[in-house]
Amino acid sequence: MREKLTQAFVDSPRLPDPPKDRVIHWDASQPSFGLVVTTTGHKSFVVQYRVGHQSRRMHLKGGLKLAAAKREAAKFLGDVARGKDPLAEKRKAATAGADTFKSIAEAYIKREGGLRSMAEREAILKRHVFPKLGARPIGEIKRSEIVKLLDRIDDESGPSAADHTLAVIRRIMSWFASRSDDFRSPIVRGMSRTKPRERARQRILTDDEIRAVWEAAEAPGGLFGPFVQFLLTTAARRTEVSHMRRAEVEAGVWTIPQERYKTGSELVIPLSALAVRAIERLPKIGKGDFVFTTDGDHPFSGYSKAKAQFDKQCRVSDWTLHDLRRTARSLMSRAGISADVAERCLGHVIAGVRGTYDRHAYFEEKKQAFAALATLIERILAPQTDNVVSLREIGDDRR
Repeated sequence: MREKLTQAFVDSPRLPDPPKDRVIHWDASQPSFGLVVTTTGHKSFVVQYRVGHQSRRMHLKGGLKLAAAKREAAKFLGDVARGKDPLAEKRKAATAGADTFKSIAEAYIKREGGLRSMAEREAILKRHVFPKLGARPIGEIKRSEIVKLLDRIDDESGPSAADHTLAVIRRIMSWFASRSDDFRSPIVRGMSRTKPRERARQRILTDDEIRAVWEAAEAPGGLFGPFVQFLLTTAARRTEVSHMRRAEVEAGVWTIPQERYKTGSELVIPLSALAVRAIERLPKIGKGDFVFTTDGDHPFSGYSKAKAQFDKQCRVSDWTLHDLRRTARSLMSRAGISADVAERCLGHVIAGVRGTYDRHAYFEEKKQAFAALATLIERILAPQTDNVVSLREIGDDRR
């Protein structure tokens, strides 16, 4: 039936007569536009049009007033006049939404959720992948987009983190490809940033290398020297340090918030005097709160270029910034720190029953551990070999 649709009519529409469950009031002044009313009083606007020999009826989004609905209908009818099919495009968009990378990844997690490593994979997706590729239809993601994402992760978190992310993306895309008739994964061989033997590095710096690196880091000016020193004295990861804010440090204690830490839990690091000295060498730049920054507004991120220059100064080769974390952990053992305390200093999760039930904060133990690490580093930097008399020599004298 045709009516002169007004806002007053829309607000108090004529309900359908039994046995009908709905009625459409077509607008007398705007053909192909109408108001649908159900027996429960639910109202929605529709637009009717033809594509070829096929008639289409499309519901407009809910909550529109009459004037806005008429404008929306006129827009769609204009698209039809230009050869478009608004309903088909709407359905395509809805289908694409069901095949976004995030929706596919969530389906993968739900299906394969029994794997022990799934929590880590999900954390990688939420941290690195979903913000950039989550809303993209999986079939439209290009290889170049993945490479660009891996480049950013490599710069911020290192090549191993980039490879872990690539592995997760590859698993999800392969899983989806095994269930799809058309999808082909854009990932190919050669996209990894490291080789398997490089991912299993055991490299730690020798005492001579520690002295050379520290001496080069003492050079005035720049932030990479203090950055290296702070990495060694805190055993922290490079991104955790580069994104450190002054507000996170209070009374000699650095608290890394859970949203920035790999395990998703807050980590408290009592800073040694050696670590405090490293950050005190850096001036506050601008109004920003970052400690390691060149402009005050952004965290330091140019690791590769800065380290290449630094390697020329310290003349130590074949080492990475992450090797400083491994070196610090080894020095803790050398200083007599128990494995449990040392692992907690690094923020590692203690496995098994102890990790589940032991909720002691270990603050004092970690404070002593970092102090012992700093003391050992200082002894390495200034070995007192001339004043040390061995026990064997004392025994020889007594004889």
